[in-house]
Amino acid sequence: MHGRLYSLTDLLKRTLYFFETLSVKEIAPYVRRKMLRDLPLHEVEAKVELCLKQHSCFKSDAKNQWRLDCQGFRVNDPFYHLLLKRQQPLSLWELRREEKGKKAKMKRLITDEANLISDGRFVQFDTGMWGLTEWELGMEEYPLKYLVLKVLRAHPAGLSLNQIVEAVNFWRPVTPQAVEGVLRRFPFFLQQGDNWSYSSAAQAAYDMVMKRFLDLLREQKKRHLAEREAWQKRLRELRAQLNEASAAHQQAAAALAQQARCREQYEHLSAQLSEKELLLTLRKRELVYYRDQIKRLENKAQSILHQCRLWVGRAREGEQEIARLNEVIAVLNETIENLKAELACEKEKERESRTRLAEVRDHYGTQVANLQRELIDLKQKLQQTTARYGESERRLTTENARLSSELQQALSAGQELERDYRLLQQELNRLREDYRQLERRFKHPLVRLVSKLSLFFAR
Repeated sequence: MHGRLYSLTDLLKRTLYFFETLSVKEIAPYVRRKMLRDLPLHEVEAKVELCLKQHSCFKSDAKNQWRLDCQGFRVNDPFYHLLLKRQQPLSLWELRREEKGKKAKMKRLITDEANLISDGRFVQFDTGMWGLTEWELGMEEYPLKYLVLKVLRAHPAGLSLNQIVEAVNFWRPVTPQAVEGVLRRFPFFLQQGDNWSYSSAAQAAYDMVMKRFLDLLREQKKRHLAEREAWQKRLRELRAQLNEASAAHQQAAAALAQQARCREQYEHLSAQLSEKELLLTLRKRELVYYRDQIKRLENKAQSILHQCRLWVGRAREGEQEIARLNEVIAVLNETIENLKAELACEKEKERESRTRLAEVRDHYGTQVANLQRELIDLKQKLQQTTARYGESERRLTTENARLSSELQQALSAGQELERDYRLLQQELNRLREDYRQLERRFKHPLVRLVSKLSLFFAR
């Protein structure tokens, strides 16, 4: 091969050049393997039929069999002879450059690229160069089935297995076992003794049966995919519900953790209150001690009144000491009042915390019980759903086995139709022979004279 083909038109030219005549249904599978792998078969058939109708180099007969017109346009004959002479692809740009360097009297080799596209003798490669359809065709690209079809179509009377192998070996090496496998795989290859022949009617019936079978398989696949999507959707919903239940469990765990933190805070506050009560007791003891000191000092002052004049200085210092102690006592009294107020506030907060803790405990206990009950219901629903899905899968397996048996029955019916067709063909040959004998008898002069007289009297 000189390169890959550029378009669908070039691929159809090569295929029809080799096989001479093919229908759209026979061309479409090969084209799908080479170019349009992403499209379904019916879309490939539509594109192939549209391309065949658009270009004048493709001709069809009354049986919708397409062939390639290799006559071409006379205006492209110089370019055709030039490619035959060089035996290698050429681009239009190179030809135009050569024409510019030649004399003006030289005749143009080509006219237009559109003429080459519609000319069955030329194909274009992906490199932009043009070549001939009759060049190396690359037989390794064609399946063995198509090569055997070409051989048997060229010999309607039939060929033996060795003759078919020899004919196919002309294009590419093949073993007799491979050829025999192809002949026995498809029912439109008929064996009569040692010879094999091809039946177009049997192929049409085979294609029709295969199309019905493939349609049934597609419908079953669509139903299976729809049911599978529904079950997957249901499974996603159940997983979402399970995730919601897990989230609820996490919230309950968070609530329990918050409850533990509240309990720790309560214990911490209780410890702080105990410490403050201890401090208050110590302060009370200090106040009692100071009161005892004041009483002792007052007693001492009463005992030393007679020495006041002598001890004026000491008395003044004692009065100053007394004034300072009075100030301390006032400050201590004020501190005691503040501590009492704080103790009352802390007791109020402790009562509120205990009330809120009891409410939170009741609320989250109720939520945990509800979530456990919902989790049990969801597990039961999941088990029921799994059981229904298994039953549906068994039903689909049974349906698939039934369709396979119907396909086998359809193939056996096709074979019976093929036998009836052969019997009718033999009957038709016998009737044709009788018709020829009657025609020979009718050509006798006496018979003609009698027929004319009978027609005259009938009138």
